[in-house]
Amino acid sequence: MKFYNSIGPNPRVVKMFMAEKGIEIPFEEVDIMAGANRQEPYLKVNPAGQLPALELDNGAVISEITAICEYLDEKFPDNSLVGATPEERAETHMWTRRVDLGVCEPLAGGFRYAEGLPMFKDRMRCLPEAAEGLKAIAQDKIKWLDGLLEGKQFLAGDRMTLADILLFAFLDFGTQVGQPIDTSNKNIAAWFERMKARPSAAASA
Repeated sequence: MKFYNSIGPNPRVVKMFMAEKGIEIPFEEVDIMAGANRQEPYLKVNPAGQLPALELDNGAVISEITAICEYLDEKFPDNSLVGATPEERAETHMWTRRVDLGVCEPLAGGFRYAEGLPMFKDRMRCLPEAAEGLKAIAQDKIKWLDGLLEGKQFLAGDRMTLADILLFAFLDFGTQVGQPIDTSNKNIAAWFERMKARPSAAASA
């Protein structure tokens, strides 16, 4: 297998996931700052022009971070970060969906349409007028998650999952692009520090 890597929170999710599970896969770096992901030969790998992507031994390619992580979790089932039972897997999928739609998407959109606009304006349709609203939506959902984390170590209770890794990678990215964690969200802030202290956080940075 081969992992197509770049800077950014999306590849970091998969790298942190792999680090937690002890998976080692050769990397190939793609320079997204220079737009290499929007050109050949990378577009033959992933026609969507997005990072990361995982090329399998049979030549097939999987993109989309949740799909990659779930594939790797099944391929390397020890220390599952998705779940060992149908109930655990459903719970992980629920939290991952909530995090992805509620926090990651608006946070990333707010960045692309504001601080990241010089990079993205010629690559995709950008809506600068939506930036502040998207950032506010992300903060609303973070505050909502803060309440749900009361008394818990992780989103799914005592079990760390893909959802925690996804949320951590994007919140950490947010701190670098003008969307810091509101310290009044004490449960989120404490959870973030616990996640940041994990060796996988440093290994994937």
